[in-house]
Amino acid sequence: MSLKSTDKPAVELGAVAPRPRPSEDTGALNTRDILTGVEEVAYVWEIARDRLRWDANVEDVLAIKPTEAIATGHGFAALLDPANVASRHDAVLNSKIEDTGSGVLYEVQYALLPDGRRGGRRLVVEDVGRWYAGEDGRPERACGVLRIINERYEREQRLAFLSRYDELTGYLNRSYLLSTLGEALVSAKRQRTPTAFMIVTVDNFRAINDAYGFEVADRMFATVARRIKSTLRDGDTIGRFSSNKLGVIVQNCNQRDMYTAAERLHAAVRADVIVTEAGSVAVTVSIGGVGLPRYGRSVSEAVARVQEALHLARLRGHGRFVAYYPSTERADRRRGNAELSSDLVAAFNQRRFVLGFQPVVDAHTRQTAFREALLRMRRPKYPVSEAGDFVALAERLGLIRLIDSRALELVFDALADTADARLAFNISAETISDSEWMGHLSARIAEREHLGKRLIVEITESALMRNLDEATRFVSLLHDLGCQVALDDFGAGFSSFRGLRDLGVDLIKIDGGFVEKMASSRDDRVFVQTLINLARNLGIKSVAERVQDESTAGILADWGVDYLQGNFTGAVTLDWPAGADAGDMPAKRLA
Repeated sequence: MSLKSTDKPAVELGAVAPRPRPSEDTGALNTRDILTGVEEVAYVWEIARDRLRWDANVEDVLAIKPTEAIATGHGFAALLDPANVASRHDAVLNSKIEDTGSGVLYEVQYALLPDGRRGGRRLVVEDVGRWYAGEDGRPERACGVLRIINERYEREQRLAFLSRYDELTGYLNRSYLLSTLGEALVSAKRQRTPTAFMIVTVDNFRAINDAYGFEVADRMFATVARRIKSTLRDGDTIGRFSSNKLGVIVQNCNQRDMYTAAERLHAAVRADVIVTEAGSVAVTVSIGGVGLPRYGRSVSEAVARVQEALHLARLRGHGRFVAYYPSTERADRRRGNAELSSDLVAAFNQRRFVLGFQPVVDAHTRQTAFREALLRMRRPKYPVSEAGDFVALAERLGLIRLIDSRALELVFDALADTADARLAFNISAETISDSEWMGHLSARIAEREHLGKRLIVEITESALMRNLDEATRFVSLLHDLGCQVALDDFGAGFSSFRGLRDLGVDLIKIDGGFVEKMASSRDDRVFVQTLINLARNLGIKSVAERVQDESTAGILADWGVDYLQGNFTGAVTLDWPAGADAGDMPAKRLA
């Protein structure tokens, strides 16, 4: 564009005068009405005489009265916006192109102030025409068309604005923020001045969004952004890093100064509640920071490390700040996670997931009642990995539903190979809402209806309590298929009592962390006995996990627990051969 561009949204343009409707007489073309309808007017500029002649519709298009005010090039120029960087005069008289006989095309955009510089209207126009040279080769006459393009200009300005700025906050968008971060890095290296990059996240953004709706959450986020912006100095930069995160680039800021800057941001946000139409909201933010270029030599490295610092800040609670420092332990853990993530994908594709089996025995007869099928992963350079080694990472990578589907296949294969066996197996919180997984389960049970009656689906307490209504529906669907449902790690979340009756589970598995400490902890003994009594009073079977010795097994049986599970009553084994019954499992221990 020829108009002067800025880094701010376009100013509001003045209203265009109403246009008459074109003639509806289809028998003849009414050129004046057509040109007026598209806001175009033709002109001839006789340059030597400075005479500017307009077509008859000039008053309808430009709404300039009297039209004598623009009867000369000089008069027309007096109405141009001083902010223009080009005009028709520049395009014609300063042209470097030679007229070889057919004229020279020109095209230019500029703004016109029809009511003068103190008036309210501002028209953006596109001026297209040809100029023709006289005998001396210089421009003598120009013929063209002036068209008002206010609407197009506003669209273009908006697109130009959004290419750099976030629509909600008005500050830099992610792409331009990272581009600015790259420039700041180059400058910091060249000038050897410390720079800090910080990411600020609203701690309770999701809760506010769920409670009040996204519109209120967005307005709250915009208010937080404005408060943080108010603390920054000239030369500092703020932008929207993601939906609920802001990025801040602080110039001339070393590691020590970062703590002061973070406290300034914290104070600005928590200074007062944010008032919305839905009520007042108290907001805190967590902040991660990284010193550049010392701990971030590239944009990608800076982003990775500042997010690592932010993660550590959030682990410490709301309203915290952590500055990145290198850690050998964290680096080793990242390398391990990277290797494990690659191995997870390969294990899935190469079908290296297997099941281990552990008996769950009757607390009084010590006979096997059923077995828990525990997912394991074979790794080329390592011992067989337990689910606890890879499930959390699989959840973060979005692979857990695929893994749960594979576990379901393995469980059905084991049930099909052994006529009377009953198996329990765990699923993740994500699978509760996975209709595809439930469809797979339904289809397999439809093929062999008796399999459902031999299947116990275990779900952790924390997973079920995340969304009690959804969990209750899920349990009901499993019961409709003939399956039983066990609540795993019961007691670990201390929230189960409220929803236990509504869920309608068939078994509770008391968290082994309490059971294995019973011998040395009176509090754990009281807690475990309370859970057993609760289950018995509600008509729910109970399983004690991680039973380690005969003394503990005897106490649990006396208290009325129904089943025992742990290394004392049977270790985890692999390779359940076809034809084995529920009481004839091999005793091969896991590596």
